[in-house]
Amino acid sequence: MKRGSTLFLKIAVVLIGIPVLALCIFLVPEIANYAADLYPDVAYMKYLVFIVMYAAAIPFYFALYQAFKLLSYIDKTQAFSQISVKALKNIKYCAVTISIVYVAGMPLLYLIAEIDDAPGIIVIGLIIIFASMVIAVFAAVLQRLLKEAITIKSENDLTV
Repeated sequence: MKRGSTLFLKIAVVLIGIPVLALCIFLVPEIANYAADLYPDVAYMKYLVFIVMYAAAIPFYFALYQAFKLLSYIDKTQAFSQISVKALKNIKYCAVTISIVYVAGMPLLYLIAEIDDAPGIIVIGLIIIFASMVIAVFAAVLQRLLKEAITIKSENDLTV
């Protein structure tokens, strides 16, 4: 396969990471300060927001890195290999981790939405949870298909 055949997808992976990095740098501190202003009697509210948001960003960037590696394996014609299966497995675990972090952070989102009278915050949290679960299921299906394709390929190589 040509080296640049996945160049568009690699650029898309990088472009997906840039806005999230900007949100982590600029928006998360604002959200944390806003949550601290809403609950001045809860001193650690600001730090809870930081923990939830940044704890979700870490597996997100690890999944982007794994996607980038998977595209590199495709460029090197190693798409049907165990390392590709491992990359998909890591992406699946990252998506599940993001869902777990946001499920654990839902009470925090509920508190902010209750004081601010903005139920859209809860909806945004639910969308993130369900989107990452869809990605996890999709990665699991691709992982399973890739394992079966590798098995069929190895059986065909032994037959010939």
